[in-house]
Amino acid sequence: MEGEDEVILLDFWASRYGMKVRIALAEKGIPYEYKEQDLMNKSQLLLDMNPVHKKIPVLIHNGRPVCESGIIVRYIDDVWNDKAPLFPSDPYAKARAMFWADFIDKKLNQLGKNLYTTNGEEHESSRKEFLGGLKLLEGELGDKPYFGGESFSFLDLSLIPFNSWFLVYEMYGKLNLEHECPKLTAWAKRCVENKESVSNTLPDKSKILAFSQDRRKKLGLE
Repeated sequence: MEGEDEVILLDFWASRYGMKVRIALAEKGIPYEYKEQDLMNKSQLLLDMNPVHKKIPVLIHNGRPVCESGIIVRYIDDVWNDKAPLFPSDPYAKARAMFWADFIDKKLNQLGKNLYTTNGEEHESSRKEFLGGLKLLEGELGDKPYFGGESFSFLDLSLIPFNSWFLVYEMYGKLNLEHECPKLTAWAKRCVENKESVSNTLPDKSKILAFSQDRRKKLGLE
């Protein structure tokens, strides 16, 4: 079946949501065609494949689109189920991983974005909330090597894209993440060093920093 599959990913290189999907595809060893999208001038293909939100990432599997990164990863895990699972087998552990991934997607991503796109009171409140969110996740990690225990899984791949943005968060959030969140920093290093799906997917931190600086200039913050 897999030899007949056509898999296309519509994505943007710096997207944390997109990185999550790319890591999942790499974990499963799924070959796919990558189509970079200009988010300021959206392609007709993107508009056709995701007419509701008009956002990346979009996975197109044999002509059928799947949207929203968390849903895409669940779809990948269900379809290519002959490979190592991305979700815990225990229902409670799975529900807990999905809860924290939802927190990352809906809360932490926006707070991280606020660190380099806002000033003043909103920036300061976002800084405190962002650090607080990281500390909550550090508590969830505990002393385990990965959020999934001994194995890299859904919650790990949901959070690890933040590693490529750490320079940005530290610079504009005035944070020292190695000092503030040592367990989380060690976990991120472990993921990069031990998982080729991560190291081969995450963009260079300096490239992300340059992207954020360009974004700030366009917003009139620099």
